[in-house]
Amino acid sequence: MAKLAPRDLAQVLSRLPKQPANANVLVGYDTADDAGVFRLRDDVALVQTVDFFTPIADDPEVYGAIAAINSLNDVYAMGGIPISSLAIVCFPRKGDLEMLSLILKGGQQAMNDAGVVVLGGHTIDDAEIKFGYAVTGTVHPQRIITNAGAQPGDVLLLTKPIGTGAITTGIKRGVVALEIAEIAMRSMMQSAREASNLMQTLLASACTDVTGFGLLGHAYEMAKGSNVTLKINAADVPLLPGTLDLIRQGMLTRGDVNNREYVGAEIFFGENVSSEMQSALFDPQTAGGLLVSMKAQSASRFTNEIESSVIGEVLQFEEKLLKVF
Repeated sequence: MAKLAPRDLAQVLSRLPKQPANANVLVGYDTADDAGVFRLRDDVALVQTVDFFTPIADDPEVYGAIAAINSLNDVYAMGGIPISSLAIVCFPRKGDLEMLSLILKGGQQAMNDAGVVVLGGHTIDDAEIKFGYAVTGTVHPQRIITNAGAQPGDVLLLTKPIGTGAITTGIKRGVVALEIAEIAMRSMMQSAREASNLMQTLLASACTDVTGFGLLGHAYEMAKGSNVTLKINAADVPLLPGTLDLIRQGMLTRGDVNNREYVGAEIFFGENVSSEMQSALFDPQTAGGLLVSMKAQSASRFTNEIESSVIGEVLQFEEKLLKVF
């Protein structure tokens, strides 16, 4: 993926003029949340997001499906229900149109499986293929789950293993075993719908999906927005098979550097956290899992019903936003 460095993006956004106040904007871009939320009525708000990226799978249908899941998860992370989408397509004019058809097919099938209709989209001639969706969902204005509500005493849960950045980099360089590649693809194609529904039922305090900024980049945003410290137990963070070995081989994207710079000095690492594990925690993810903060008494039901791991806890703010042991 060719995502802008989070620090650069924050700098650009800080230069924009302040928009006119609008009481119906419930979540805007200033909070680094997964999607924007705009109130239509007292009982209905729109959740809106957009995401697209370059191919990460050899199979065009799989690539299309992952692009759809990646976009849908932004809505699910806010506790919303996606309802419609628009495709974004960058494709070379002289490219293989059968490939494009399969990309669109995979994406549309994933959208339809989620109960989401594809209304249309926009295409441009581009030498580099890129694909994704703008997605609209709904949520009750009083049931929005943002990344800024984590409470001291909460536990942190992660719904997918991490490592897709290292693995997809390794796939491009031809050093990943087929079985590891297939496991990574299945993970990226896993929807967050059921996890989102359950976290709503259990009144989760905060949530974000783990994507381009890596687990620690998105955890940093949650900690900063909530004014708390997140303590993460590195040994409890699930990894996709082969992740650490691939990192040892140098299968890192520039996101490793960018995400470290973004978090900056707001992190403390314990001595037992290896450099490879640190890189895994900063590894940019595609269609990653949800990072959920919720009361400890609810976490056992969540882990019983949703494949997930307890990876840490929320503390009162303690000098650093993140502590990893």
